Amino acid sequence: MTYQELSRVELEALKKELDKQFDEVKAKGLKLNMSRGKPGIAQLTLSMPMLDVINSQSDMNTVLGNDTRNYGDLDGIGECRKLLADMMGVNKDNVVVCGNSSLNIMYDTVSRSMMKGVNGSTPWCKLDKVKFLCPVPGYDRHFKITEYFGIEMIAVPMDENGPDMDMVEQYVNNDEAVKGIWCVPKYSNPSGISYSDEVVKRFANLKPAAEDFRLYWDNAYGIHHLYEDKQDEILNILEECEKAGNPDMVYIFASTSKISFPGSGVSAVASSIKNIDFIESQMTIQTIGHDKINQLRHARYFKNIDGLNEHMKKHADILRPKFEAVVNTLEEELGGLGIGTWTKPNGGYFISFDAMEGCAKAIVAKCKEAGVVLTNAGATYPYGKDPKDSNIRIAPTFPSSEEMEEATALFVLCVKLVSVEKLLQA
Repeated sequence: MTYQELSRVELEALKKELDKQFDEVKAKGLKLNMSRGKPGIAQLTLSMPMLDVINSQSDMNTVLGNDTRNYGDLDGIGECRKLLADMMGVNKDNVVVCGNSSLNIMYDTVSRSMMKGVNGSTPWCKLDKVKFLCPVPGYDRHFKITEYFGIEMIAVPMDENGPDMDMVEQYVNNDEAVKGIWCVPKYSNPSGISYSDEVVKRFANLKPAAEDFRLYWDNAYGIHHLYEDKQDEILNILEECEKAGNPDMVYIFASTSKISFPGSGVSAVASSIKNIDFIESQMTIQTIGHDKINQLRHARYFKNIDGLNEHMKKHADILRPKFEAVVNTLEEELGGLGIGTWTKPNGGYFISFDAMEGCAKAIVAKCKEAGVVLTNAGATYPYGKDPKDSNIRIAPTFPSSEEMEEATALFVLCVKLVSVEKLLQA
């Protein structure tokens, strides 16, 4: 029976029982954090042998003989470019390897567009209006970048196939102020869905009103599968754009932040040769080169794409029980109650939960009151404003399995309690 079918007397009795349970949990003094998609300690430990790959006795030259201790290799050392190119499914010549953060590259890409335009177009800072499309629920840090530069953000609904492409095409093909769209195409943050072939092809075949429109294709979870026998695959957007006659329309971003070390990984951007040349023409003013010793360390440790994939199987073995524990608890405790829906991703770092309308902020606040910190309600929408106040991002990766079990139990308790309170107010 759903909560909506309960009588007022039944709801009041249920609230009394839930209040008692909440007080008991609160008395435990929990201090758990599920707010960010951080790798757990066991995941970080997997990469510790990488620190032994290079020492004071090591040959520090690349396969081409370049000394990684010195200046040079603006676009990254060849073997690391090859490694990340294979991870991104592109040619090495289409890749520039940067520092440890792909978010940094995205920020720089928007910043360059603001100051210098895109491949000779008018700098965005000289335009009356600049707009970005933002699939929702989405990645809060993407939205923070465009908000920082004063770019108007337009929310685009997502379903199990990806963004609403009718809406995307309407905006992109008819409004020259629309300069970009944020995309997490595989195991999206936070829903965990992957774009269908039709969605990717429709993206590639856009006919932008603006010559400087770009897809900001953040493939952050490209090899982050949870299962060997259930792996989402997406079409190669760079190849699809080339087929459609739009070779310059996409920037692809990726990193090893959730593969090796979040604080000391390597990141990369891939695009057409024309775009790469434009990016490098400005990078040469910004830097003489990124951390090539770290690039060498990654290349020698992982060796190739097979090495990366084998490493990610170990990550999956750690993460899979946590994700399954959350989903199983949600199904056992909330299934059939009519007070929430959730995603069951095959990879990535998050589970997206939709509460009853008007309940997300209250649920997050209740969890915090009892010692479990979640991502702020509304963070998955531009400007932090979820019009339905329903979406909550669950990040199962950082806590231990035992902590995850406790945190999820409290979460479902708070969902029940807030939902009952909402129905009693009706």
